[in-house]
Amino acid sequence: MSEIRTTLITGGNSGIGEALARKLVERGQRVVSVGLEKPDWTHDLLAAYRADLTSIEETREIAQEICRDHVVDRLVHNAGVILPNLLPDAKPEDIVMLAQLHLGAPMLLTQAALEGMRARRFGRIVFVSSRAAMGAATRSAYSATKAGVHGMARTWALELAASGITVNVVAPGPILTDNFWGIIPKGSEQQERMARNVPVGRLGSREDVAHAIEFFLDERSDFVTGQVLYVCGGTSLVGLGP
Repeated sequence: MSEIRTTLITGGNSGIGEALARKLVERGQRVVSVGLEKPDWTHDLLAAYRADLTSIEETREIAQEICRDHVVDRLVHNAGVILPNLLPDAKPEDIVMLAQLHLGAPMLLTQAALEGMRARRFGRIVFVSSRAAMGAATRSAYSATKAGVHGMARTWALELAASGITVNVVAPGPILTDNFWGIIPKGSEQQERMARNVPVGRLGSREDVAHAIEFFLDERSDFVTGQVLYVCGGTSLVGLGP
């Protein structure tokens, strides 16, 4: 990544988004973070905005503001919520909310940045999805909307390829983040059992996923588009067991 680019990261204040943001600014790249909270750290190359991306109007407004203030070359849609429930307790309202967060928000942000990307004939769009898109217990709303991400990314890849814009997906497996620990108690036997069920023998880190995202963001990755890369320690092949 020799040329200085600006990368918009949703959920850049924590977890995978924060790990990626730190990597990029360390490499001299500009980063714009947007999410419910601003990062708790600062850098000359980091700009931060606060917005509720589950709100269509709020997302539309912040997308226009960011693209007025910055030349957005690359967009990483990392923000996500799980909302786990077994089927008897699952709510249609959860599907509506997650459809906006996982699908509607990146659509509005990309639309705002698209004219500039097309004019420069360069753009990188990366979705952070999940291995759960293949199906996982308690993930009705989450799995459905993350699977939708894959279809939308492939559609955009076809529509935008001729403009020099690539669209790809990184689908993490079990990654040690606050989202993970919100469901699996930190340091618990459940966490240890899950790690043993991962073929590579460990749970993933934020940096594992950030590294994969960086590959898709790289200017040299212009012949790779419409792809889903599972960063999951092999769990896309065998699941996570009981």
